[in-house]
Amino acid sequence: MFEPSTLKDIAKALGLSTSTVSRALRDTHEISAETKRIVLEYAEKINYRPNPIALSLKERRSKSIGVLVSEVANHYFSQAINGIESIAYNRGYHVIITQTHESYEREKINIQHLASRSVDGLLVSLSAETSDTTHLKNLHQRGLPIVFFDRVAADIDTHKIVANNEKGAFEATEFLIKKGYQRIAHITSTSHLSISIERLTGYKKALQKHHLPVRDAYIKHCAHGGMFLDEVESAITSLMSLPEKPDAIFVAGDRLSVGCLMVLKKLNIRVPVDIGIAGFSNSDVLDLLNPPLTAVQQPAYEIGQIATEMLINLIESKYPVYEFENKVLDTRLSIRS
Repeated sequence: MFEPSTLKDIAKALGLSTSTVSRALRDTHEISAETKRIVLEYAEKINYRPNPIALSLKERRSKSIGVLVSEVANHYFSQAINGIESIAYNRGYHVIITQTHESYEREKINIQHLASRSVDGLLVSLSAETSDTTHLKNLHQRGLPIVFFDRVAADIDTHKIVANNEKGAFEATEFLIKKGYQRIAHITSTSHLSISIERLTGYKKALQKHHLPVRDAYIKHCAHGGMFLDEVESAITSLMSLPEKPDAIFVAGDRLSVGCLMVLKKLNIRVPVDIGIAGFSNSDVLDLLNPPLTAVQQPAYEIGQIATEMLINLIESKYPVYEFENKVLDTRLSIRS
């Protein structure tokens, strides 16, 4: 079992007290230059590094932040994590990443684990199953800094940063309408998620603007956001069994969009010959799909960066923070064939 070197090891080897070694490593004025040189050279020789747990107990700060996402394999979240790490690294913080796999129970366990490891704050994107945020409220009320991104909790007053989901959904739906589609279905994640609500609103507003009916039968919710392909297949099969089948689908999620194309191919439904598709996706391989998918792209990297800046500013604030910002960044509709 690996055992890192300690202050006591250095003190014993050099015949000094642990307090002298500690002061020498901290470069305090009480220790002579010669003693500092001896201690520093020996510490370098044995690759001594301060114990982060001991330091966090002493300073009451771990210099680490916890990140909670549904899954790292999701292109949006992988890009957001890159943004998070770019800021955290430059500000001297370590990042601990956990995945919920869209499970409420796993989210609670991960949050408790991070809190028990004394992270200085949390960056949270809620799981698809999460409608009760009591586990987060309790930590927030006890003073743990929390910032939400992408999937946010309406009932917790803190910083939040999201993409303009309503505008993105409106533009994608209107794109399909202007291409001549009249019966546009909508496949989205679970109904209580903030992103689902906002994207459904944008979809409805586009239909209403162009005097097209909003049909409940055309709106399908996938409880786990397309993580399981069978829920996407069930939604599409249900749509295709309607007496008046949709002629296009607006898909409101990264994994849902790719899953939708896979299911349509499996069912021998040709895109765009038999049905039109527009989606939400940050995938780098959209141009390699056949056909390439027109999709709303979110500034995931920038969202990760801003969320991290917000969190670290909360952590390092010398005074309690009572005013919080809800920041919304624009999306971009990337038009493909």
